[in-house]
Amino acid sequence: MNTVEDLIARWQSAREEMMSCLEEIDRNRKIYPLWTVREVLAHISGWDDAIEETVRSFLTGQMVQISPAAARGVDVYNAETVHTREGLDYDHIYREFVGSRERVIALLKQFPPEKVEMVMPFTWGESGTLSALLGIFIAHEHEHAADMRKLIEEHA
Repeated sequence: MNTVEDLIARWQSAREEMMSCLEEIDRNRKIYPLWTVREVLAHISGWDDAIEETVRSFLTGQMVQISPAAARGVDVYNAETVHTREGLDYDHIYREFVGSRERVIALLKQFPPEKVEMVMPFTWGESGTLSALLGIFIAHEHEHAADMRKLIEEHA
């Protein structure tokens, strides 16, 4: 069984990998056909927002608010997370990227250890455990960091 501390440590490890890439890659570099580093950070921040809402709702006993964009699918939500941050400069998005993770980790530290494997609703309409939720996003951040790392190594 995963503990909250283990999950946080694994999630922070994924973030450290991403931060290492950010130190080496040109912030204007295209990572995907329509996304530069800026959009990738906006995208990850958007998912951190969804995790924050999910965890906050669970901790307070409130009904989770299903995101209309997320309910329409991952691709729609991904586009929305980037679209809502259009016009924001890189530094603003970077601060959001750092701040959103700090807020979620502060909430996770309040998570009752005995409820890590309890099923809860996610903001995009699915349900699962905290272990499953963070497992998805640990892998997600590693995947984006690996894509950046590949570009860094190709252009070294």
